[in-house]
Amino acid sequence: MIDSYIPGLVLGFHGTDKKIAEDVVMGKSNLKKSENKYDWLGNGIYFWEGNYSRALEYAIHLKNNNKRSKIKISNPSVIAAVIDLRNCLNLLNSENIQFLKLSHKLLHETIQNSGFPMPINKPIDNENDILLRNLDCAVIENLHAMREQEKLISFDSVRGYFREGKEIYPNAGFHEKNHIQICIRNPECILGYFLPK
Repeated sequence: MIDSYIPGLVLGFHGTDKKIAEDVVMGKSNLKKSENKYDWLGNGIYFWEGNYSRALEYAIHLKNNNKRSKIKISNPSVIAAVIDLRNCLNLLNSENIQFLKLSHKLLHETIQNSGFPMPINKPIDNENDILLRNLDCAVIENLHAMREQEKLISFDSVRGYFREGKEIYPNAGFHEKNHIQICIRNPECILGYFLPK
């Protein structure tokens, strides 16, 4: 399917602790797959597409808010990855948005029949941005499960645009933390790691 293929390689940046970044580059360990029920793009390894500064900002944020991170960050750092997105659930693409709508509809019907509450997206504390994306995560994971059940080709990665932060000027369509995020489901998409300058 041509709409799911993104030609070329992308650079992804992952904010973490310096020791972890060095160990991954040296081949001593791997980045761990995130499997939180609130992950924005479902389960996988997360990167900021082409955005070193945002990755470092996030690592610093995690150091300063250590209750929000499963890893202890004492020396914020960034690891870069060369990524081939392969078969990508690109959420900047009309056809894939329709897949997501269908997944939501079917998930809603299933949960409604079970009597359990539907997951919701919500902010953390007093922040305005919706950072806990339980609904989005459930919809995306449901889409992956549907494809597996129908024996369709699995998505190797997920890519989405997010508007985040304050407007950069009054009535702006641009916000301070706008970004494209990548979630790698298939680790073979990661062709190599390096420490950026």
